[in-house]
Amino acid sequence: MSKVYETIIIGAGIAGIAAAVYASRKRMKFLIFSEDFGGQVNVAGNIENYIGIAKTNWIEFGKQLQKQIEYNKIKINYEPVQTLKQEGKNFVVKTKNKSYETRTAIIASGARARKLNVIGEDKFANRGVTYCAICDGPLFKNKTVAVIGGGDSALEAAEFLLNIAKKIYILTVNDKMRGHEYLIENVVKHKKITIIPFAYTKEIYGDSFVKGLKYEQKEKIKDLKLDGIFVEIGRVPNTEIIKDLVSVEKDGHIIVDKHTATSVPGIFAAGDCTDIHTYQFIVAAGQGCTSLLSAAKYLQRNKES
Repeated sequence: MSKVYETIIIGAGIAGIAAAVYASRKRMKFLIFSEDFGGQVNVAGNIENYIGIAKTNWIEFGKQLQKQIEYNKIKINYEPVQTLKQEGKNFVVKTKNKSYETRTAIIASGARARKLNVIGEDKFANRGVTYCAICDGPLFKNKTVAVIGGGDSALEAAEFLLNIAKKIYILTVNDKMRGHEYLIENVVKHKKITIIPFAYTKEIYGDSFVKGLKYEQKEKIKDLKLDGIFVEIGRVPNTEIIKDLVSVEKDGHIIVDKHTATSVPGIFAAGDCTDIHTYQFIVAAGQGCTSLLSAAKYLQRNKES
């Protein structure tokens, strides 16, 4: 570890890529690590609310991100970070084969799908139970499916499935769907959609593949025959490597201030892993930019002191 980097970015979703672009343009000594490229972009479907782009989809948007990475000569190290620890004034990032020392770190590790934790969920994972409508939706052409969730993620999944599935049930524990108005307008009143409110999923069943689920509604157990189930009940932050180092919420989201600084000086966080809870590409991009600029200011202050 003879070389000390100015910053190491963990994650290559929107937030991590934004931070890397700014780090490259500032000619900083930095590294970026990630298990994949694009993060939530890969499950986004149509994108209609990113400023400067009227409408695109996750494939085309991902291609543009890749072009920007190449234009800025950014090399992503595709390996998971195992630990991030503080050693003196600096930090050590450890992967499977090597350790890297850095003066600052930017956590942009994103989030993963939250599970229902009900009977049959794990058994039928990838056998009718899925957490990604974009990835697996085409497998359910002309099928009857359920989307479980009550917010934007569930609405986006249902909207994507409108041109694929024959019938779509949306099960929400709330009295009605909650999310962006344009999504509600496009989805809730569509003839293919049936909203089931106050529905608590209790069990997923089938044989070699999903056949249906049981849910509780107003203290009565009901049965719904299905060919597929899309779980869209939010995300769990990928913060296991950092939660014992910086302050986090009870669900693991990293607590940041308006400069994306964490409770540990020199560590910044951006995107879906933070406690901002907006889950929007444009917000993640802004946070990624802010985190890098904040890290650069931190380095300058400490250089002068």
